Parts: sequence; structure tokens; C-alpha cells
Amino acid sequence: MNKTQLIDHIAEQAQLTRQQATRALDAVLGAVTDTLARGGDVTLVGFGSFVVDERAARKGRNPKTGEAVDIPAVKMPKFRPGKALKDAVNG
Repeated sequence: MNKTQLIDHIAEQAQLTRQQATRALDAVLGAVTDTLARGGDVTLVGFGSFVVDERAARKGRNPKTGEAVDIPAVKMPKFRPGKALKDAVNG
């Protein structure tokens, strides 16, 4: 499912116009993005949690030249599914 299909689904299920569903989805995605950017977590009980995980700096190799490369530390957004979502997927 892509974003357009998700918007259509939201519009149908919530009896909204396509434009209202688009604004609603954009608001939710914006709230999740803003919260994660500030270092917070977003927990949707039964669905899952969006969290920020830190990946430590490390050494790597350029596969073309074999030269050692320093890879800087980064913050990575991650999703951890909740029990209800796991149960729904596993049947």
C-alpha cells in the first residue's frame, strides 16, 4: 500500500473527503516526525512505538578501494510493533 492508497482507505473508512484524509494523514506523519526529531517517542497502544535509536560511530571499508572509512554516529528512527499488530499479522 502506498500513500495514495492509504489516503483513499482513510477517506472511505472515516467517511471523509480525500482532501480531509490527506490533511489528517499529513498531520499524523508530521507529529510523529516532529516528536522523533526532538528525541521523543511516539507510542500507539496496540499498534506499536516509533523510537529514535543511536548508532555508534564505527570503522568501515570503501568496497571499491578497500580504504578504511570513518562512519559517524547517527540517530535512526525505528518502529517496534505492538502485540496486537503482531497477533493480527500472524493470524
